[in-house]
Amino acid sequence: MRRRLSAWSVAAILAAAPLVARAAEDPLKICLDKDRPPLSVHQKSKPDAGFDVLLAQAIAERMRRPLTIQWFESRLDEDSSPQLEANALLSDGRCSLVGGYALTRDSLVVPGMKTARLPDFTGATRDDRRRRVALGVLAPSQPYVYSPMTVVLGPKARDRKIGDIGDLAGLRLVIESGSLGDAILMTYDKGRLIDSITHLVPGRDDLLGTLSRGDHDATLIDLARFDAHRAAHPDTAITASGYYYPIGANRGYVGLARDGALIEAVNKVLTELGTEGKIAEFGKQAGLTYLPPREPAILGDVWMKIIQR
Repeated sequence: MRRRLSAWSVAAILAAAPLVARAAEDPLKICLDKDRPPLSVHQKSKPDAGFDVLLAQAIAERMRRPLTIQWFESRLDEDSSPQLEANALLSDGRCSLVGGYALTRDSLVVPGMKTARLPDFTGATRDDRRRRVALGVLAPSQPYVYSPMTVVLGPKARDRKIGDIGDLAGLRLVIESGSLGDAILMTYDKGRLIDSITHLVPGRDDLLGTLSRGDHDATLIDLARFDAHRAAHPDTAITASGYYYPIGANRGYVGLARDGALIEAVNKVLTELGTEGKIAEFGKQAGLTYLPPREPAILGDVWMKIIQR
């Protein structure tokens, strides 16, 4: 009996070996935004670049799987929904993970609609742009970078010391309508700053360009966005205040809940890379002001926290 069992076990291992090998050869498919420097950038005739590209390459290498990046383009308007775009890409099988995803409780809830349109992605056909995708349930990885909002100052206010949002009083503020920064500035201290705020249309008006020209004195934007502007315009007239708004979100990967084994495997690699200091190193290489993840790993009700302040 023991010999028969032993023979069966060897046969089972040999039979399973090709399946394991094929699984290892399957590409790790990750969706990244093609125009979000310094996190991820995809341009014709240029190598793919960015913090999330370096991280994805390292994860795929540790998992001994080839990497395939599905590039997509997120819309910059008030009606866009990063949550629905990511869910549609995952549910359509365009990738198994979406990188650089803001980990907030409201971005991970079960969607209120059953279907959504895909964002524009590399290789999309006319039919892809028209159809709707049945949505799944999202599940996050552990975070790998902290993404705060920061005050950026124009040339006429570069010497202003900012230790709190209240220190913006008396400055000419500019913000994109419908953005998180808009909500923070508009609701601060029961609307004390409202009369000083100029609103611009996201995707149409040049927020940091108007600030650089001196048309306005200050804005509140994502830190990575300022990093990207500084890299593209080394001689820019705008400066970082050094102030970070205390309510910020971690970023990580998001996949579908049914792919729990993959997310668990990615978490293991993220822990290894973080312990070795590799993730911070990728940030430095990409020109990102890297800040390690902070508690809570998943931010609660963002809007309520802002209003309560």
